[in-house]
Amino acid sequence: MPEYEFTLILHGELDASAIDALFEAGCDDATLGEVDRVGYADFIRAAPSFGDALTSAIEQVESVPGLTVARVEPDDLVTLSEIAQRLGRSRESVRLLAAGKRGPGDFPPPVSHLKARSSLWRWSEVAAWAKRHDQPIDLNAATAIAAINAALVLRETLAELAPTERKLVTSLV
Repeated sequence: MPEYEFTLILHGELDASAIDALFEAGCDDATLGEVDRVGYADFIRAAPSFGDALTSAIEQVESVPGLTVARVEPDDLVTLSEIAQRLGRSRESVRLLAAGKRGPGDFPPPVSHLKARSSLWRWSEVAAWAKRHDQPIDLNAATAIAAINAALVLRETLAELAPTERKLVTSLV
């Protein structure tokens, strides 16, 4: 069975009892830790598909009282340097692709910080571009992470919206 690597960023206290509960829930294939008081679980999970691996990991983590999944990494928002690393290219090569000075000229535009020195792109869009141009990319994983992270953000923010805005947002989904 194939193995899939990903990280779940957690909300909630990752104390000894939570760690024990995660192990009992089936997260014995995860390395747990904290950076700046933010908990995470690095998984190497065997499953029939990437979606199955993510689904089972999220369900197991969220079965532990007090823990929820905030997002999945590797994140969808990426810099040119991160794109270069994921594509196995130099940063300059990717900069030239993004500027339309190299390659087919249809590189996805940045989605954030357009005027800043470090713009951000959606990895799911870059991965789709790379796949169209015959590069070996796991487009399903990139798209799944983007969609799951969007759903996790939506889940968290819906509770904060006033009823009128909540109704509007849920009608758009």
